[in-house]
Amino acid sequence: MGKVYAFVANGSEEVELLAVVDVLLRGGQDVKLVSITGSKAVVSAHQIKLQADLEFSEADFSDADVLFLPGGMPGTRNLAAHEGLCGELLKADKAGKRLAAICAGPSVLGGLGILEGRKATCYPGFEGELKGAEYTRQGVVTDGNVTTARGLGYALDLGIELLALLTDREHAGQIKDSIQYDQIPM
Repeated sequence: MGKVYAFVANGSEEVELLAVVDVLLRGGQDVKLVSITGSKAVVSAHQIKLQADLEFSEADFSDADVLFLPGGMPGTRNLAAHEGLCGELLKADKAGKRLAAICAGPSVLGGLGILEGRKATCYPGFEGELKGAEYTRQGVVTDGNVTTARGLGYALDLGIELLALLTDREHAGQIKDSIQYDQIPM
């Protein structure tokens, strides 16, 4: 079982956060929501009240397999401004632990130099904040220990990709099938 810490700030995009968390939980992973607000109470980008499992100051990330950042505004900016979180992201990257971010979230990793020399994706308009990355419009991109996703429409794909990386493709495929997830042609 993998240990995943999903960070949440006031203004985080709730569906990007919870869709990824849901897939990972269904896949048997241990996922904790970590608030950076100084309280377990968080208000999402669309004013939905969320309750995190932990406050940042309560957590020990040494057992982390994945550190995950949702997007959303101003949530992404709030995550990027949290010095403790930025320090943990840099430490985890140096240790080769998996980092994941979606939508505007990859801009946090870009700002820290973590995407240097890697392929990455993000929400359109944030490409310039992926410092040193090779931008791609793919929905989900894994390059080394970093996985990025373009936006809300790829939240389930990101969850499935992370589950496959934590377990295997067969298990992730079983979870994908169990949630009746088939992309429909438009």
